[in-house]
Amino acid sequence: MLITGAELADGRVRDVRVEGERITAVAEGLERTDDERVIDARGKHLLPGAIDVHVHMRDLADVHKETWASGSRSAAAGGVTTVVDQPNTTPATVDGDAFDEKATAAMESLVDYGINGGVTADWDPETLFDRPIFALGEVFLADSTGDMGIDLDLFREAVKQATAHDTTVTVHAEDATLFDDLAIDGDLGGTGREARASAWSDYRTAEAEAAAVERAVTVGEEAGGRVHIAHTSTPEGIDATTGTDVTCEVTPHHLFLSTEDADRLGTFGRMNPPLRSEERREAVFQRLRDGEVDVVATDHAPHTVAEKRAELLDAPSGVPGVETMLPLLLESARTGDLPLDLVRDVVAANPADVFGLPNKGAVAEGNDADLVLVDMTAPRDVEAGALHSQAGWTPFEGLRGIFPEYTLVRGEIVYERDPVTGAESFGAPVGENVRAE
Repeated sequence: MLITGAELADGRVRDVRVEGERITAVAEGLERTDDERVIDARGKHLLPGAIDVHVHMRDLADVHKETWASGSRSAAAGGVTTVVDQPNTTPATVDGDAFDEKATAAMESLVDYGINGGVTADWDPETLFDRPIFALGEVFLADSTGDMGIDLDLFREAVKQATAHDTTVTVHAEDATLFDDLAIDGDLGGTGREARASAWSDYRTAEAEAAAVERAVTVGEEAGGRVHIAHTSTPEGIDATTGTDVTCEVTPHHLFLSTEDADRLGTFGRMNPPLRSEERREAVFQRLRDGEVDVVATDHAPHTVAEKRAELLDAPSGVPGVETMLPLLLESARTGDLPLDLVRDVVAANPADVFGLPNKGAVAEGNDADLVLVDMTAPRDVEAGALHSQAGWTPFEGLRGIFPEYTLVRGEIVYERDPVTGAESFGAPVGENVRAE
């Protein structure tokens, strides 16, 4: 395959040749060979496929929420070519047998994937580290979906074990002792969108996140291990990693939504950590702009509409987002809010570097041909009905995004959209475990 005349994120216009699974040439004036498919990319941008290091594909006992087939279709349609699944499924991925069960389900994935191992009081590190896990975590320092919160002693032991196995630890950083119970003691509104979701933000305080991040940094430094903070929602949390070896990620919902959206969304805006004030959202966005955020990842959590239509204290936490992350960030680049090369870095180059994926994250000779072709002049509204997750809804309804025309995983077209008719097609499930030898 030859992709001609594409503009890269750094502004260079290049032809890109793909042979088999790899990029074999990035240059000007490449000549077509016999029977080579040519994609004319003049006027369009070619980017490395996004690496979403934080998704919850569900499947297994929760196929009504999402399956690897549906979730990976959503990823492909959003320009994500690698996803990393978290362990708080049913069964939880805390031992070798549970890993094997999830690995079997993941064979239906259109995109490449990693599978994280989890930590609970009854986890089995011996069999877990015997499997090709991507990282350890999300290790929960407070309960969230799946009730996998652990105490500080077990966290220290988990970091020690991961360090001994040269494995990164991804941390859900909230300190439950700093939650404000009074915030949810009173009238919380009705169900679904009628719920007063801002109370959830008052309950799981910003201070609880900052304190937990600081603790995770300390434990990581003591162990000499690699620690990555998931879904940092506050400027204080980001700042706690600055000047340390700890990396951090932020989510699109913490970049583009705030408590000003909470009561419009109701329980559809309940997630952990919660939405923050508009002032904090702006500060988090500014830190992204300033290069202080390492990674943007989605925390894709595809709960159903029926499940979300509950009272505030009963609704599950989390929002779908794997299909909208890159489009929302690209729209920010189009409007000048973010540099395009920064978007490339936080969704592709940096995740590849942080988690050790040397053949991914860049449009470069020798790399996996994980590629996304987009028209930066053609944004469209985010509409739940046009997305592909089984969840069937999005908190970003009505925002603008720039969606892919082609998505390739190791040289295979897994998603294609006609820019004129909007007709879409998906490829075969070619995804592989990026840690498998």
